[in-house]
Amino acid sequence: MTPDIIFLIAALIGAGLFAGLVAGLFGVGGGVVIVPAVYYAQAALGYPEETRMHVAVATSLATIIATSIRSVMAHNKKGAVDWNVLRAWSPWIVLGALAGAFVADMTPGLALTAFFGAVAMLIAAQMFFGRPGWRLADELPGGLPRAGMGAGMGLASAMMGIGGGTFGVLLMTLCGRSIHKAVGTAAGFGVAIGAPAALGFVIAGWGVANVPPGSLGYVSAPGFFFIATLTVLMAPVGAALAHRLDGNLLRRLFAIGLTVTACSLLYEALAG
Repeated sequence: MTPDIIFLIAALIGAGLFAGLVAGLFGVGGGVVIVPAVYYAQAALGYPEETRMHVAVATSLATIIATSIRSVMAHNKKGAVDWNVLRAWSPWIVLGALAGAFVADMTPGLALTAFFGAVAMLIAAQMFFGRPGWRLADELPGGLPRAGMGAGMGLASAMMGIGGGTFGVLLMTLCGRSIHKAVGTAAGFGVAIGAPAALGFVIAGWGVANVPPGSLGYVSAPGFFFIATLTVLMAPVGAALAHRLDGNLLRRLFAIGLTVTACSLLYEALAG
């Protein structure tokens, strides 16, 4: 095993451990950690800018399938999953996620990096300044607004490599749902995003050169194995810690760290 492969595996293990903690602590998808970790691991090994964000996003989406299934099953045991919402929103999220995978494939690597950095900045701002009591409506929208918002959520999430926890929890809490229902139901959104989007990245990236060894299209199979396994194992640890530590302080510290990461990615994208 070459030093490069050992370094890549170590980075994937670290990403999985930290992503699991983050998902459990804050109820957000681990993709906001996984994508930068896989991106910078490839950068350190000399993989070109044109493919490394695509690989990072695709690999993160594949891991979301496993972690979301486990999460939604655990939340369902506590009655925290609104299956009516999942059934109504999932078709539109799936369509958006499929579109997002192919839009990402057509997007230059630097532009995709800038997109992730910009949206990550918004996520960090919401985590730092957001308040649980904020409301925009008393109920989730239906009809065309639901179709548009669901497809938009799927598209943006697929282009960033994140699951339903990030946008789904925010949407549901702003529309009057409790945080427990929001986190549990948004876990199901992750399956609707990850499965079609990861498949899209496999198809779109098939035969592409300059990707890590063991990749299926843009999806790193070793990355999926190590990150998915460790994220599933560490998420309960993060959830347990969340009940013992100052949640508001932790969210703000993580938001600051995410801001630094987002700024770094934006700088790389803009500097070219």
